[in-house]
Amino acid sequence: MDSLDLLYGIVIVVFFAMIIGVGVYSRKNTKDVSSFVLGGRRVGPWLTAFSFGATYFSAVIFIGYAGKFGWDFGVSALWIGLGNAFIGSLAAWVILGKRCRIMTKTLNTNTMPDFFGKRYDSKALRITAAIIIFIFMIPYSASVFNGLSYLFTSALRLDRISYGYELCIIVMSLLAATYVILGGYMSTAINDFIQGTIMIVGITMTIVCVLNYHGGLMSSMTELSKVPAANGSGFQGVYSSLFGPEPLNLLGVVILTSLGTWGLPQMVQKFYSIKDDKSVHTATVVSTIFAVIIAGGSYFMGGFGRIFVTPDANGALNSDTIMPKVLEKAVPEVLVAVLVVLVLSASMSTLTSLVLTSSSTITLDVLADNVIKKMDEKKKVTTIRILLAIFVLISMVLAIYSYRSNDIYITKLMSISWGAMAGSFLAPFLYGLFWKGVTKAAVWASFISGVGITVVHMILSNGPLFGHSFKFPTGLPINLASPINAGAFAMLFGLIIVPVVSWISPKLDKKVIDAAFKEMPKDIPARIDDVK
Repeated sequence: MDSLDLLYGIVIVVFFAMIIGVGVYSRKNTKDVSSFVLGGRRVGPWLTAFSFGATYFSAVIFIGYAGKFGWDFGVSALWIGLGNAFIGSLAAWVILGKRCRIMTKTLNTNTMPDFFGKRYDSKALRITAAIIIFIFMIPYSASVFNGLSYLFTSALRLDRISYGYELCIIVMSLLAATYVILGGYMSTAINDFIQGTIMIVGITMTIVCVLNYHGGLMSSMTELSKVPAANGSGFQGVYSSLFGPEPLNLLGVVILTSLGTWGLPQMVQKFYSIKDDKSVHTATVVSTIFAVIIAGGSYFMGGFGRIFVTPDANGALNSDTIMPKVLEKAVPEVLVAVLVVLVLSASMSTLTSLVLTSSSTITLDVLADNVIKKMDEKKKVTTIRILLAIFVLISMVLAIYSYRSNDIYITKLMSISWGAMAGSFLAPFLYGLFWKGVTKAAVWASFISGVGITVVHMILSNGPLFGHSFKFPTGLPINLASPINAGAFAMLFGLIIVPVVSWISPKLDKKVIDAAFKEMPKDIPARIDDVK
């Protein structure tokens, strides 16, 4: 072991000791379901804003998406980061934040499935939503593991150890499960604040290193402008242009990664937990600035991948290895420890939010009062903790499988997850906060279309169907085979189908609607028609 290995080891051990310490400290505040799942709805604006951002951006962004889309679109990938900041963060807080906090408190809901169940007076909707979350959270969680482990393998040279990648995933799994099992939501919120601060420092340092490697911003742009287009046309400068080589496919990524946060349970749950209206305004500003720095910086940095990495002799390239190779070249060895902690922070914060959301929905919305009658608060919290461990184990196995198969990339795993969940939930959740006319049938239509579009596309994209090989048409300005574009389509389709089905299907009972909207202040419109 050399001095650098010792330095890396010390930094990582200190980091792990810190997050476990926070988990132990927060354990005293996890006596009931509300405190374990939502921090008792008393979480301040800075903790909430950093938790929102740290959950949003993980190794999936730093490693998978920044590498893949930086390679595909060049510096125009920056638009994805800006979309994440101003649509995924700013607009989400402005449009959803206050209304979501008020309505979920009025209905006394702790999870997104619970919201659907009480807002639309349907236990079946509640259970179905919980099952969708549990199933499609797993590929997202696995993608986080993958992004983290690719960097660890490269930066810490774990490839020198037999089964180094698998060992990394197992250790990360145990540590993530430990601190969230101990401290619940408050543990993740405090750790997210600490980890978010590390992320800001780390991404700033990394961008400087990447640009300085080729002599600064202008020199890097000049080098990138010399790279010919991948379509064989020989056209140069496309990767340093404003909209890149594929504007429509770029738009699909912006929609999926930005609008998707409006319908993802682990993101929406942040609105549930914030303590008051004043805190919503502060959190809106803080989370937007955080997103500009982290998402904008990551995608901008990834746009320079082509001047660091070249495909192999056969033209093959694993997109998940692009950013580790860029960072391996650009970041001095003495600073690699900071880089590792940066990605570790982003990944652990996202992972813990995913496992907490998934395990709490299954416990509260499926098992409690359905499978297991008369579950008291203590039994519910214990069950959530047990399911946390099970969820982490399943995600860990999928991550190892995807690495060994070398065919399931980070972008693919995350796109399947976001497409199914946001495609199912975004429209009925958004309309349900504003419009009294949403019907139960419309929510079912959104669930069916969101999951249906994602699953059918996944089947068609992965080989023979009923003995026939299906291929999406090529040569079009938009890639129909892309799970990214399928996910974006599922979301937009839901926004259309919910109002259409609502207008032609039976309305909800007036008492159910009035119960949901009774606490809405008069200055907040209660109907979608009133929104200016």
